Amino acid sequence: MMHRNHLILSIAAACFLVIFVIEEFAPANVVGAYGYVLPILLVAILRNRTLMLVTVLACVAATYSGLLQPTKPGRFQAAVINRSVVAGVLLLVAYLGMSWEERKAREAAARAALAQETENLLKANAQLVEAKDRLNRSERLAAVGQLVASVAHEVGTPLHSIAWHVQALADEPALTPDMRKRVTVIDEQLTRVVRIIQDLLSSTRPRQPQPKWLPVAQVINPAAVLMEPAFHAKEIALTVVIPEHLPLAWADAEKMHQVLVNLLANALAATPPQGTVTVSVESRPVSPDELERGRRVAEAMSPLIIIIAVQDTGLGMPEADVQKAFEPFFTTKAVGKGTGLGLFLSRETVVAHGGELSIKSEVGRGTTVTMTLPGLQSEPTVA
Repeated sequence: MMHRNHLILSIAAACFLVIFVIEEFAPANVVGAYGYVLPILLVAILRNRTLMLVTVLACVAATYSGLLQPTKPGRFQAAVINRSVVAGVLLLVAYLGMSWEERKAREAAARAALAQETENLLKANAQLVEAKDRLNRSERLAAVGQLVASVAHEVGTPLHSIAWHVQALADEPALTPDMRKRVTVIDEQLTRVVRIIQDLLSSTRPRQPQPKWLPVAQVINPAAVLMEPAFHAKEIALTVVIPEHLPLAWADAEKMHQVLVNLLANALAATPPQGTVTVSVESRPVSPDELERGRRVAEAMSPLIIIIAVQDTGLGMPEADVQKAFEPFFTTKAVGKGTGLGLFLSRETVVAHGGELSIKSEVGRGTTVTMTLPGLQSEPTVA
């Protein structure tokens, strides 16, 4: 780029010198002065206002320098008029040339900005798809874990009963060696079944949260940024209101990211186009129960609690559905659109943080999901 600019500037300078020499040898022919348009147009390509000003001043000065040459009596006034016309043309060409090049520069910048914005949207969309995939995998894994836990509970009691009977049989003195061998095989296989169930339980158990004190914006903004393109595509306004000087929140960033993405996805699905979804945050003093629950997992918490609310202007839910919202496998979505585990897992995560997750909804007026987390006053409070 620098080499190209130097080349253009050299050509413009060469043209200026050639025209200046021609003017010196034929000062009476004012047509040659119009040649100064060429270096002006070349300099306009560089889109540098300072260079253009210098070039225009040099060309205008060179145009009027022809007046210093001797002229025929009575022709000086005509020469002044003619060269003033040339100077006006040069100024007009310089203005139009710079305006044209600057407009091209603005269009190029706009195209570059649009390309960058498109790339950012594509990346955000890819992140959204990846997050949804992770959430779906997490939900499927949780469903398997729930099923295995249920099976283990139901199968455990009869297995214990069988094990007791097998042990009683093994203690029978009348057992023949062949029968004792068979009882031993049964006992070994029972032990194997118990071990398989334990292995399944351990492999499907979700990772426990590892919270730490984080700024509230660091907890909320990544999920909001990730979901924003989906809201924009559906023409739903997503607003995040985070006041300044909030206490720190006790949160595992990854786990709370999953919770907020799930809540925002639910709000997105329930809200029609032109609706709004608002994520708001506030803090308040805790109740004794909240303080006790919070300090079980966050001993250093202040007597403050962070409240994060996700409010939509969607369709809302009847009271009967609100009562079942946190039950596993309950969903109001169409078949294949949800597993019914999102809110269940979200509440489990929030409770593991020492907080609470609740829902208020009214048919036709929208839904508000409220999450509480332990808070820590990061700055001394001025009385």
